[in-house]
Amino acid sequence: MSNREPLKPFLLAFPGPLRDRLVAAVLSGAKVSTTGLLAEYEAEREELPPVGERSAVIDSAGREIAVVEVTEVRILRLGDVDLQHAIDEGEGDTSVAEWRATHERFWQGEEMREALGDLAFTVDDDTLIVAERFRVVELLDPVVGAQG
Repeated sequence: MSNREPLKPFLLAFPGPLRDRLVAAVLSGAKVSTTGLLAEYEAEREELPPVGERSAVIDSAGREIAVVEVTEVRILRLGDVDLQHAIDEGEGDTSVAEWRATHERFWQGEEMREALGDLAFTVDDDTLIVAERFRVVELLDPVVGAQG
């Protein structure tokens, strides 16, 4: 591994099969955007990442897999997400409706509701989301020889 300053973790979903699929999509170049809830940033008292910030992509085992750099951050209504953003998430969605259905299941799932501290949390068109674009700038040692 290179000598570098510690990086903020870039966490996709929760550890498990979904995170593993999302990390693989980042590594393959299929995933160049991600979406989070503004409410999650607020619940964690976390500031939005600035453009240019570099973070370490973390796999389900807690290993740093790659370094990504934020290229764009937008706050928008869930109802305003466009098809290009949905496609660029690299999860195989071919419509905004398909993308939204999978994200709603995740955001309204038990793990996310617990993380937000709101067991009745739901989303609608007016829910504010954080649409983030990024690019991979470095693959880290655990990736070498890794099997999907």
